[in-house]
Amino acid sequence: MQKKDFSILPLSKEMLHNLAEIGFEAMTPIQEASLPYILEGRDVIAQAKTGSGKTAAFGIGLLSRLDVKKFRVQSLVLCPTRELADQVAKELRLLAKFAHNIKILTLCGGEAFGPQLGSLRHGAHIVVGTPGRILKHLKKESLLLEDVTTLVLDEADRMLDMGFSEEINEVLDFVPQSRQTLLFSATFAQEILSISASIQKDAISVKTTHHEVANKITERFYEVQNGQKRDTLINILSNFKPNNVIVFANTKAEVIEIAQTLQKNRIDALAIHGDLEQYERNDVLVQFANKSCPVLVATDVAARGLDIKELSMVVNYDLPHSQETYTHRIGRTARAGAEGLAFTLFAPYEEEKVEEYRSQNCLFEKAENLPKQSGFEMKPQNITLVIEGGKKEKVRAGDILGALTADGKLSGDDIGKIDIYDKQSYVAIKAPKIDEAYEKLKYGKIKGKKFSVWIL
Repeated sequence: MQKKDFSILPLSKEMLHNLAEIGFEAMTPIQEASLPYILEGRDVIAQAKTGSGKTAAFGIGLLSRLDVKKFRVQSLVLCPTRELADQVAKELRLLAKFAHNIKILTLCGGEAFGPQLGSLRHGAHIVVGTPGRILKHLKKESLLLEDVTTLVLDEADRMLDMGFSEEINEVLDFVPQSRQTLLFSATFAQEILSISASIQKDAISVKTTHHEVANKITERFYEVQNGQKRDTLINILSNFKPNNVIVFANTKAEVIEIAQTLQKNRIDALAIHGDLEQYERNDVLVQFANKSCPVLVATDVAARGLDIKELSMVVNYDLPHSQETYTHRIGRTARAGAEGLAFTLFAPYEEEKVEEYRSQNCLFEKAENLPKQSGFEMKPQNITLVIEGGKKEKVRAGDILGALTADGKLSGDDIGKIDIYDKQSYVAIKAPKIDEAYEKLKYGKIKGKKFSVWIL
């Protein structure tokens, strides 16, 4: 497909000249798909990953609407991390070279508050920042947004993962209703679509792919001799090496036993069943969702309501009681166009029952044909910190992020999903950085207060 030049867009000669000067020769797919609508002033929800040219897409749009002579904040860009905010601001400054005196200011947690106050007193046209710090300035009235015409949520899915939904909603109360709202996300998950519906008006939906990739689940059935189920499960994991997996069993006793067996075989696993207290359930589900545990062993009842965006594999350790249950189980993988694996183990006496599952999509194989792998282990990508403080203490994701990244030794990329409950908060930390993060929170403060913290 022929790439299209920026000159086909209604841009000023100065803007076009600057784009050529800085090496923007032709539009990327996301720019080509979204910029015509953005320049019309429409609300846009765009699916675009890092490196796709999304910053230029919304940057050209908001700069085109800017009244340079009006020295008030006219555009607000919300980002999940300080690193991304700095990157976005840097590219916006490059794009803004077509006009003189456009001031772009970054406001992020983990940086001193005083200098930001000084910068705000001098005014700005565009503010780029993290939700928590933006909200803090709004509440102190050091930042005013009544002149904002364009609001951008960049990497909205990441902001939701980091627990910023509450702060985003509060920031929205300070922004005029008559604004243009641009929402960029790597996924079109239900949470993203819900946000779009609540904060955008007649939004145009844009994806960089021209054809939706059909979800693809590879279904494999293994006949397993008596007493060989656990070995077969371990062989499946070692041969296919999934990033994460849910193993379904039909009873609580089996769920517990399977998880213990996997742990003894250097496979990090947690069990979830109907007898867990709510706080225990939270502990388990948070760790699995934030990549602090790669294997979840569950009963059907316990796994209800569990929504994991990227699940590599499902294993039916026991044959489901019905086709409906089978469909519900394996449907948890291969979401959003990804590929998934579904394995089902059955005993020789279940051969007749398993016939109803036969189809052209299913592969029936002998378990003994799976090669045995030596030295296999599954360790978590992240480790979870628990903070004894949550919504009731008015702890916010931005406060935690700021406390962890304040001295610059930890970056936003070292911190994963943040979940805040009434009395506790959970933070996923990349495994090699866990000790540093633990020390920082144990001996440091969040919002000027000390909280108990431990490693889950």
